[in-house]
Amino acid sequence: MTIREELEKTEQKFLSPKACLSARSKGRVRAEAQHVLRTDFQRDRDRIIHSKSFRRLKHKTQVFLSPFGDHYRTRLTHCLEVSQIARTIAKALRLNEDLTEAIALGHDLGHTPFGHSGEETLCKLLPLGFHHADQSLRVVEKLEYEGKGLNLTFEVRDGIQRHSKGRGEIFDDDLEDMPSTLEGQIVRVSDVIAYVNHDIDDALRAGVIREEDIPAGLVRVLGKWHATRIDRMVMDVVEASLAAGLDRIAMSDRIMKAVLELREFLYQNVYFNSTARDELRKTEKIIGDIFAYVMEKPEEYVKDYPAGDPVIVRAGDFIAGMTDRYAMALYEQLFLPKSWPIL
Repeated sequence: MTIREELEKTEQKFLSPKACLSARSKGRVRAEAQHVLRTDFQRDRDRIIHSKSFRRLKHKTQVFLSPFGDHYRTRLTHCLEVSQIARTIAKALRLNEDLTEAIALGHDLGHTPFGHSGEETLCKLLPLGFHHADQSLRVVEKLEYEGKGLNLTFEVRDGIQRHSKGRGEIFDDDLEDMPSTLEGQIVRVSDVIAYVNHDIDDALRAGVIREEDIPAGLVRVLGKWHATRIDRMVMDVVEASLAAGLDRIAMSDRIMKAVLELREFLYQNVYFNSTARDELRKTEKIIGDIFAYVMEKPEEYVKDYPAGDPVIVRAGDFIAGMTDRYAMALYEQLFLPKSWPIL
């Protein structure tokens, strides 16, 4: 018996009957031989971590554009925080921690430079629009490894594509919009738990909001401190999910209402405040000008894969894959005047 087979037997013995077992995965688009040491979901996690798109997340904005300071979150640290929260919930519920981690680490691979400002701009430029969850799936299926993709399992791809809820319901009544595994549902709620807490932390650090600006009712329900709020939300998800018989991942009505109100507070006071809108206009200019230039000279920038996709879609891939600093450096190279040498 191989080590992988022993790991699969351990899953069957110790995980919940509701867990998604590695040995029962729906598989990959392209069949592969099994690994001696690692389960399929462990391999997916490793492929994501070793991908170029994952490395680029360290220089992609979470909320604050190119902040001066070492302690602001980036898209990479966000994914790590989501992974930590999601793994805690999965372990407590005896669900598949490897699958949960793979989805969490890969869920934002398709995010644009300049955070949601960049996403909003690219959505206007592309004829079919743009959403980072769909782009994350496109990254792992069609863009990584020079167009070959990572060939991830169905369950990881499903969790990546359906992780995002925007300002909509965290747990959607329409099952078509929800991840098909409980592990994917854990990542969906962990994404919200992570960002509503770390974005408050970053906004306080940046002076965008003050402690006293946070509604007192939310402080009473969720707690005053960063760690307290996360712990309270995580505990609630575990308790509510167990109370639901693990038929779904859940939150109590009281905590859910508070989380949604906190998210709306962030949209009104951080994401869409006047400073953020000013920055959006700047990023629209950078991305719009680069996009127009690339469309004029696609042969210099646009990959020849995925085969058969229109140039404008592949130009969108190029823009979405940029880091913040690469986008600004390219803009400077293309559009800002350079000093002439003095002879």
